[in-house]
Amino acid sequence: MPLTPLDLPLSVPMDERYNPFTGRRVVAGHDDAVPAAAALGLEPPRFCEQCGRRMIVQVSPDGWWAKCSRHGVIDSSDLEHRR
Repeated sequence: MPLTPLDLPLSVPMDERYNPFTGRRVVAGHDDAVPAAAALGLEPPRFCEQCGRRMIVQVSPDGWWAKCSRHGVIDSSDLEHRR
């Protein structure tokens, strides 16, 4: 009996990560170019690090937030607390 899309796993394996600025899967040993503004911390992430999906991003004068349809919202203030 052939597999249907409903038979496939819904979640992405936890060891897979995606570049939040390009959306490409992170592969060990391969450098992925990061935009200069992102490297300086001036650009918010545009793609979800967990699944690689494009996120909804809102930028304001005092920060930003980004929302993945599967993994929720991240906020610039959340990232500042981790530093």
